[in-house]
Amino acid sequence: MEMEKIVRQSILYDFYGELLTEHQKRIYEDIVLNDMSYTEIAALEGISRQGVYDLIKRCDKILEEYEAKLKLVEKFQNAKAKVAQIQAIAAQMKTTGKDVLLVKQVERLQQLSNAILEEF
Repeated sequence: MEMEKIVRQSILYDFYGELLTEHQKRIYEDIVLNDMSYTEIAALEGISRQGVYDLIKRCDKILEEYEAKLKLVEKFQNAKAKVAQIQAIAAQMKTTGKDVLLVKQVERLQQLSNAILEEF
């Protein structure tokens, strides 16, 4: 459960982190990405442990609200799944295809689907 939460926080941060303030980003990165404790960050930032906890909760809420409105993570995950299907079909076609032109077209499909994933 905790690992799933960290993965979700990381993904949301990747998509919407730039919309947080510099202060929020710094602390959120330390907690989520750098695996620092609330106590460590509180000491570094000169705030209470509860202050760090509250800031993280507030950031989580902000990031979840962006996702609820924009659905970028959902769209990305859907696109990724569709690209995986395209790649699987293309790989199957490539191994069964005897026509040189067909094989080249399938290779182009694979290149395009890889390019789509790289853009994310």
